[in-house]
Amino acid sequence: METAMAAEAASWGFEEGDEIAPGRSVLRVLGGGSRFEVMLVWDDRLFAIMVAKVIRPDQADSSKALRELSEEAAALERLAHPVLVRGFDAVLEGPHPHVLIEHLEGPTLRRLIRKGGPLGLEQLLPLAAHVAAALHYMHEEGWVHLDTKPDNIVMGVPPRLIDLSIARTVADAASLTGPIGTDAYMPPEQCAPERFPGQVGPASDVWGLGATLYHAVSGSRPFPRPRGAGDSEDREVRFPQLVHEPEYLVDAPAALRELVEAMLEPDPAERPTAAQAALALQPLVAALPRKLSFGRMGTRLR
Repeated sequence: METAMAAEAASWGFEEGDEIAPGRSVLRVLGGGSRFEVMLVWDDRLFAIMVAKVIRPDQADSSKALRELSEEAAALERLAHPVLVRGFDAVLEGPHPHVLIEHLEGPTLRRLIRKGGPLGLEQLLPLAAHVAAALHYMHEEGWVHLDTKPDNIVMGVPPRLIDLSIARTVADAASLTGPIGTDAYMPPEQCAPERFPGQVGPASDVWGLGATLYHAVSGSRPFPRPRGAGDSEDREVRFPQLVHEPEYLVDAPAALRELVEAMLEPDPAERPTAAQAALALQPLVAALPRKLSFGRMGTRLR
Protein backbone atom coordinates (compact mmCIF):
# COMPACT_ATOMS: atom_id res chain seq x y z
CA MET A 1 0.00 0.00 0.00
CA GLU A 2 2.79 2.46 0.88
CA THR A 3 4.59 1.68 -2.37
CA ALA A 4 1.42 2.26 -4.39
CA MET A 5 0.75 5.53 -2.57
CA ALA A 6 4.32 6.69 -3.15
CA ALA A 7 4.06 5.87 -6.84
CA GLU A 8 0.75 7.76 -7.05
CA ALA A 9 2.22 10.79 -5.27
CA ALA A 10 5.17 10.80 -7.67
CA SER A 11 2.98 10.76 -10.77
CA TRP A 12 3.10 13.60 -13.26
CA GLY A 13 -0.69 13.60 -13.19
CA PHE A 14 -0.91 13.79 -16.96
CA GLU A 15 -4.35 13.86 -18.52
CA GLU A 16 -5.37 12.86 -22.01
CA GLY A 17 -3.95 15.30 -24.54
CA ASP A 18 -1.08 16.58 -22.36
CA GLU A 19 2.24 16.69 -24.20
CA ILE A 20 5.41 15.10 -22.82
CA ALA A 21 7.33 16.41 -25.82
CA PRO A 22 6.34 18.37 -28.93
CA GLY A 23 4.01 16.20 -31.01
CA ARG A 24 3.86 13.47 -28.38
CA SER A 25 0.65 13.49 -26.32
CA VAL A 26 -0.64 11.28 -23.53
CA LEU A 27 -3.53 8.91 -24.14
CA ARG A 28 -3.53 7.23 -20.73
CA VAL A 29 -1.20 6.17 -17.94
CA LEU A 30 -0.43 2.44 -17.87
CA GLY A 31 1.50 2.16 -14.60
CA GLY A 32 5.21 1.86 -13.93
CA GLY A 33 7.73 1.35 -11.16
CA SER A 34 9.35 3.45 -8.48
CA ARG A 35 11.46 5.50 -10.90
CA PHE A 36 9.51 5.49 -14.13
CA GLU A 37 5.93 6.15 -15.18
CA VAL A 38 4.71 4.26 -18.24
CA MET A 39 2.05 5.72 -20.49
CA LEU A 40 0.34 5.19 -23.79
CA VAL A 41 1.02 8.13 -26.11
CA TRP A 42 0.24 9.33 -29.62
CA ASP A 43 3.26 10.37 -31.66
CA ASP A 44 2.62 12.79 -34.53
CA ARG A 45 5.83 12.01 -36.40
CA LEU A 46 5.34 8.25 -36.38
CA PHE A 47 1.54 8.74 -36.63
CA ALA A 48 1.12 5.82 -34.28
CA ILE A 49 0.27 4.80 -30.75
CA MET A 50 3.45 4.22 -28.78
CA VAL A 51 4.57 3.65 -25.18
CA ALA A 52 6.62 6.24 -23.31
CA LYS A 53 8.63 5.39 -20.21
CA VAL A 54 9.03 8.70 -18.35
CA ILE A 55 11.17 9.44 -15.30
CA ARG A 56 8.88 10.25 -12.37
CA PRO A 57 8.90 13.85 -11.08
CA ASP A 58 10.63 12.96 -7.81
CA GLN A 59 13.41 11.26 -9.82
CA ALA A 60 13.86 13.96 -12.46
CA ASP A 61 17.01 15.29 -10.78
CA SER A 62 18.39 11.86 -9.91
CA SER A 63 21.64 11.16 -11.73
CA LYS A 64 21.08 7.43 -11.19
CA ALA A 65 17.63 7.48 -12.80
CA LEU A 66 18.92 9.54 -15.73
CA ARG A 67 21.86 7.19 -16.14
CA GLU A 68 19.55 4.17 -16.18
CA LEU A 69 17.35 5.83 -18.78
CA SER A 70 20.40 6.64 -20.88
CA GLU A 71 21.63 3.04 -20.63
CA GLU A 72 18.22 1.72 -21.67
CA ALA A 73 18.17 4.13 -24.61
CA ALA A 74 21.62 2.90 -25.66
CA ALA A 75 20.47 -0.74 -25.49
CA LEU A 76 17.32 0.00 -27.51
CA GLU A 77 19.36 1.82 -30.14
CA ARG A 78 22.03 -0.85 -30.37
CA LEU A 79 19.87 -3.99 -30.42
CA ALA A 80 17.44 -5.07 -33.14
CA HIS A 81 15.90 -8.55 -33.18
CA PRO A 82 12.42 -9.84 -34.12
CA VAL A 83 11.78 -11.01 -30.55
CA LEU A 84 13.12 -7.90 -28.76
CA VAL A 85 10.99 -4.82 -28.10
CA ARG A 86 11.95 -1.93 -30.39
CA GLY A 87 12.85 1.60 -29.35
CA PHE A 88 12.07 4.63 -31.54
CA ASP A 89 13.32 7.69 -29.65
CA ALA A 90 14.90 8.89 -26.44
CA VAL A 91 14.52 12.33 -24.84
CA LEU A 92 17.21 12.54 -22.18
CA GLU A 93 16.96 16.26 -21.40
CA GLY A 94 14.14 18.67 -20.68
CA PRO A 95 11.25 18.44 -18.21
CA HIS A 96 10.12 14.88 -19.06
CA PRO A 97 13.05 12.58 -19.91
CA HIS A 98 11.76 9.37 -21.50
CA VAL A 99 12.28 6.59 -23.99
CA LEU A 100 9.73 5.84 -26.69
CA ILE A 101 9.07 2.17 -27.46
CA GLU A 102 6.61 0.23 -29.58
CA HIS A 103 3.18 -0.60 -28.24
CA LEU A 104 2.69 -4.37 -28.19
CA GLU A 105 -0.73 -6.01 -28.20
CA GLY A 106 -1.26 -9.17 -26.19
CA PRO A 107 -1.03 -10.44 -22.62
CA THR A 108 2.18 -11.07 -20.76
CA LEU A 109 3.23 -14.61 -19.94
CA ARG A 110 2.62 -13.86 -16.28
CA ARG A 111 -0.97 -12.87 -16.99
CA LEU A 112 -1.56 -16.10 -18.91
CA ILE A 113 -0.15 -18.19 -16.06
CA ARG A 114 -2.22 -16.34 -13.46
CA LYS A 115 -5.38 -16.68 -15.52
CA GLY A 116 -5.07 -20.21 -16.85
CA GLY A 117 -2.31 -21.97 -14.94
CA PRO A 118 0.60 -23.78 -16.62
CA LEU A 119 1.02 -23.38 -20.36
CA GLY A 120 0.55 -26.25 -22.73
CA LEU A 121 3.62 -27.47 -24.55
CA GLU A 122 2.24 -26.19 -27.86
CA GLN A 123 2.64 -22.64 -26.52
CA LEU A 124 5.54 -23.11 -24.15
CA LEU A 125 8.09 -24.77 -26.44
CA PRO A 126 7.98 -22.26 -29.33
CA LEU A 127 8.00 -19.45 -26.77
CA ALA A 128 11.10 -20.87 -25.11
CA ALA A 129 12.92 -21.27 -28.42
CA HIS A 130 12.12 -17.71 -29.49
CA VAL A 131 13.30 -16.14 -26.24
CA ALA A 132 16.45 -18.27 -26.14
CA ALA A 133 17.24 -17.08 -29.66
CA ALA A 134 16.76 -13.43 -28.64
CA LEU A 135 19.06 -13.90 -25.65
CA HIS A 136 21.67 -15.55 -27.86
CA TYR A 137 21.52 -12.55 -30.17
CA MET A 138 21.97 -10.15 -27.25
CA HIS A 139 24.95 -12.11 -25.98
CA GLU A 140 26.57 -12.17 -29.41
CA GLU A 141 26.16 -8.39 -29.51
CA GLY A 142 27.87 -8.07 -26.13
CA TRP A 143 24.78 -7.38 -24.00
CA VAL A 144 22.82 -9.16 -21.26
CA HIS A 145 19.16 -8.63 -20.36
CA LEU A 146 19.32 -9.50 -16.62
CA ASP A 147 15.53 -9.48 -16.13
CA THR A 148 14.04 -12.37 -18.11
CA LYS A 149 10.76 -13.24 -16.38
CA PRO A 150 7.08 -13.88 -17.20
CA ASP A 151 6.23 -10.18 -16.75
CA ASN A 152 8.72 -9.27 -19.46
CA ILE A 153 7.43 -11.59 -22.17
CA VAL A 154 4.48 -10.42 -24.25
CA MET A 155 2.70 -13.31 -25.92
CA GLY A 156 2.27 -12.88 -29.64
CA VAL A 157 3.49 -14.17 -32.98
CA PRO A 158 6.35 -14.21 -32.24
CA PRO A 159 6.51 -13.54 -28.49
CA ARG A 160 8.44 -10.43 -27.50
CA LEU A 161 11.02 -9.92 -24.77
CA ILE A 162 10.56 -6.44 -23.32
CA ASP A 163 12.08 -4.07 -20.74
CA LEU A 164 15.77 -3.36 -21.27
CA SER A 165 15.86 -1.04 -18.24
CA ILE A 166 18.60 -3.00 -16.47
CA ALA A 167 20.28 -4.46 -19.57
CA ARG A 168 24.05 -4.06 -19.47
CA THR A 169 27.01 -4.71 -21.66
CA VAL A 170 28.72 -7.96 -20.74
CA ALA A 171 31.66 -6.00 -19.32
CA ASP A 172 29.42 -3.80 -17.15
CA ALA A 173 27.45 -6.81 -15.92
CA ALA A 174 30.65 -8.53 -14.81
CA SER A 175 31.50 -5.52 -12.64
CA LEU A 176 28.21 -5.46 -10.70
CA THR A 177 28.66 -5.42 -6.93
CA GLY A 178 25.07 -5.67 -5.69
CA PRO A 179 21.86 -7.54 -6.55
CA ILE A 180 19.88 -6.27 -9.51
CA GLY A 181 16.80 -7.75 -11.15
CA THR A 182 13.68 -9.57 -9.95
CA ASP A 183 14.30 -11.83 -6.96
CA ALA A 184 12.62 -15.05 -8.13
CA TYR A 185 14.32 -15.03 -11.55
CA MET A 186 17.86 -14.07 -10.54
CA PRO A 187 20.65 -16.68 -10.50
CA PRO A 188 22.92 -16.97 -7.47
CA GLU A 189 25.64 -14.78 -9.01
CA GLN A 190 23.10 -12.01 -9.65
CA CYS A 191 21.67 -12.26 -6.13
CA ALA A 192 25.08 -11.91 -4.48
CA PRO A 193 27.70 -10.69 -6.97
CA GLU A 194 30.24 -10.22 -4.20
CA ARG A 195 30.24 -14.01 -3.68
CA PHE A 196 30.66 -14.64 -7.41
CA PRO A 197 32.94 -11.84 -8.60
CA GLY A 198 32.87 -11.27 -12.34
CA GLN A 199 30.36 -14.05 -13.02
CA VAL A 200 27.22 -12.06 -13.85
CA GLY A 201 26.88 -12.40 -17.61
CA PRO A 202 25.20 -14.36 -20.42
CA ALA A 203 24.78 -17.46 -18.23
CA SER A 204 22.71 -15.32 -15.85
CA ASP A 205 20.13 -14.75 -18.60
CA VAL A 206 20.00 -18.50 -19.24
CA TRP A 207 19.16 -19.06 -15.58
CA GLY A 208 16.43 -16.40 -15.75
CA LEU A 209 14.91 -18.11 -18.77
CA GLY A 210 15.13 -21.46 -16.99
CA ALA A 211 13.25 -20.05 -13.99
CA THR A 212 10.67 -18.57 -16.35
CA LEU A 213 10.14 -21.88 -18.15
CA TYR A 214 9.88 -23.70 -14.83
CA HIS A 215 7.15 -21.25 -13.77
CA ALA A 216 5.34 -21.56 -17.10
CA VAL A 217 5.31 -25.36 -17.17
CA SER A 218 4.49 -25.89 -13.48
CA GLY A 219 2.52 -22.79 -12.51
CA SER A 220 4.86 -22.02 -9.61
CA ARG A 221 8.32 -20.55 -9.12
CA PRO A 222 11.26 -22.95 -8.72
CA PHE A 223 12.36 -21.53 -5.36
CA PRO A 224 9.35 -20.79 -3.12
CA ARG A 225 9.91 -18.61 -0.09
CA PRO A 226 7.77 -17.48 2.85
CA ARG A 227 5.75 -14.28 2.76
CA GLY A 228 7.82 -11.24 3.59
CA ALA A 229 11.13 -12.89 2.65
CA GLY A 230 11.68 -10.24 -0.02
CA ASP A 231 12.25 -7.66 2.73
CA SER A 232 14.70 -9.79 4.67
CA GLU A 233 18.24 -8.50 5.19
CA ASP A 234 19.41 -12.12 5.18
CA ARG A 235 20.40 -12.84 1.58
CA GLU A 236 19.75 -16.57 1.97
CA VAL A 237 16.19 -15.91 3.14
CA ARG A 238 15.51 -13.40 0.40
CA PHE A 239 17.19 -15.57 -2.23
CA PRO A 240 16.60 -19.27 -1.46
CA GLN A 241 18.36 -20.12 -4.75
CA LEU A 242 21.63 -19.31 -2.98
CA VAL A 243 21.30 -22.37 -0.75
CA HIS A 244 18.56 -24.65 -2.09
CA GLU A 245 17.96 -26.80 -5.14
CA PRO A 246 14.81 -26.15 -7.19
CA GLU A 247 11.81 -28.30 -6.42
CA TYR A 248 11.44 -31.28 -8.76
CA LEU A 249 9.66 -30.38 -11.98
CA VAL A 250 6.97 -33.05 -12.15
CA ASP A 251 4.66 -32.24 -15.06
CA ALA A 252 7.16 -31.93 -17.90
CA PRO A 253 8.59 -34.27 -20.54
CA ALA A 254 11.95 -35.69 -19.51
CA ALA A 255 13.90 -33.77 -22.19
CA LEU A 256 12.37 -30.44 -21.16
CA ARG A 257 12.84 -31.18 -17.46
CA GLU A 258 16.50 -32.01 -17.99
CA LEU A 259 17.05 -28.83 -19.99
CA VAL A 260 15.40 -26.61 -17.37
CA GLU A 261 17.39 -28.30 -14.62
CA ALA A 262 20.59 -27.64 -16.56
CA MET A 263 19.62 -23.99 -17.05
CA LEU A 264 19.10 -23.68 -13.29
CA GLU A 265 22.54 -25.02 -12.37
CA PRO A 266 23.99 -22.85 -9.57
CA ASP A 267 27.39 -22.74 -11.28
CA PRO A 268 27.22 -20.46 -14.36
CA ALA A 269 29.88 -22.54 -16.11
CA GLU A 270 27.65 -25.64 -15.91
CA ARG A 271 24.67 -24.08 -17.69
CA PRO A 272 24.06 -24.40 -21.41
CA THR A 273 24.46 -21.26 -23.48
CA ALA A 274 21.36 -19.57 -24.86
CA ALA A 275 22.23 -21.00 -28.29
CA GLN A 276 22.57 -24.52 -26.85
CA ALA A 277 19.21 -24.14 -25.12
CA ALA A 278 17.57 -23.01 -28.36
CA LEU A 279 19.09 -25.96 -30.24
CA ALA A 280 17.94 -28.39 -27.54
CA LEU A 281 14.40 -27.03 -27.88
CA GLN A 282 14.26 -27.42 -31.65
CA PRO A 283 13.54 -31.18 -31.75
CA LEU A 284 10.89 -30.72 -29.03
CA VAL A 285 9.20 -28.03 -31.12
CA ALA A 286 9.52 -30.17 -34.27
CA ALA A 287 7.75 -33.05 -32.53
CA LEU A 288 4.66 -30.95 -31.83
CA PRO A 289 1.57 -31.38 -34.03
CA ARG A 290 1.97 -29.11 -37.04
CA LYS A 291 -1.48 -27.59 -37.55
CA LEU A 292 -1.29 -23.90 -36.62
CA SER A 293 -4.09 -21.66 -35.46
CA PHE A 294 -3.73 -17.96 -34.72
CA GLY A 295 -5.54 -15.98 -32.07
CA ARG A 296 -5.24 -13.13 -29.59
CA MET A 297 -3.44 -15.37 -27.13
CA GLY A 298 -0.63 -16.23 -29.51
CA THR A 299 0.27 -19.13 -31.78
CA ARG A 300 -1.15 -22.55 -30.99
CA LEU A 301 -0.26 -25.85 -32.60
CA ARG A 302 -2.66 -28.71 -32.62
